[in-house]
Amino acid sequence: MIRFIDIYKSYDNGTKALKGISMRIDDGEFVFLVGPSGSGKSTIIKLITAEAAPTEGRLMVNGYNLNTIRPRQVPYMRRTMGVIFQDFRLIEKKSIYENLVFAMRAVGASPKEIRTRIAYVLELVGLSTKAERRPDELSGGEQQRVAIARALVNNPSVIIADEPTGNLDPQRSMEIMMLLEKINELGTTVLVVTHEKELVDRFAKRVVAIENGRIISDGVGGYYDNETF
Repeated sequence: MIRFIDIYKSYDNGTKALKGISMRIDDGEFVFLVGPSGSGKSTIIKLITAEAAPTEGRLMVNGYNLNTIRPRQVPYMRRTMGVIFQDFRLIEKKSIYENLVFAMRAVGASPKEIRTRIAYVLELVGLSTKAERRPDELSGGEQQRVAIARALVNNPSVIIADEPTGNLDPQRSMEIMMLLEKINELGTTVLVVTHEKELVDRFAKRVVAIENGRIISDGVGGYYDNETF
C-alpha cells in the first residue's frame, strides 16, 4: 500500500512541487498518474522511491514509514518495488539473461532462484527465445519488455512505470500497456506515469490527475483534458 497524507514538497531553489497531496493506492490496484510537465508527477515518484523526502505530511510505502525510515532500511524498502524507465537503462554489453541475473544477484538470490525466476519472467514478457540476445539486437518494444522483466525478477509488490511507452510507436505502446495490465491481474500493484491520453482512454483504470502540485481529479476514467496534458 502507498499512502500520501497531506504531503508537501519544496526544493532548496524555492520550487513548491507538491501542495497538500493526499491519496491511497491499495495492494493490487492499477493506477495512471497524469498531468502536464512540471505538475509534480516526478516528485511523487521520487518520494515513493525515497530519492527525496517530504517537507511536510506523512508517507507510507509497503509498510515503511518514509518520514522515519533509516538510511540502511531504504534498500530493503526499494526491493519491494520494481521501476521501469522510458529509456530502458539496460546494460548494453550483457545479454538479456545476464541483465536479469545482475538484478537478482544484487539482492543475494541463489543460483536456483535465479534460474527459476528468470525463466518465469521471460516467459511472462514473451522473450523466452531471446535470452541470449544483447539489447542492441532487440527492437524498442522488446527492450522495454526486458526492462519490465528486470523490474519483475525480484518479485516486487509494486511496479512503477515512468513514461514506459514514451519511446515507442502506438502499436508497441499498446502491447506494453496490455502486458502491464496482465502483470496487475496476477496480483502486482501497478502505477503508470504517462502523458499519453489515448492509452489512458483505452483502459478503464483509476486515473489520478495532478496539476500545479495538487490532485485535481481521482477516479476511473478520471479527468484528462487533451489540451492540458
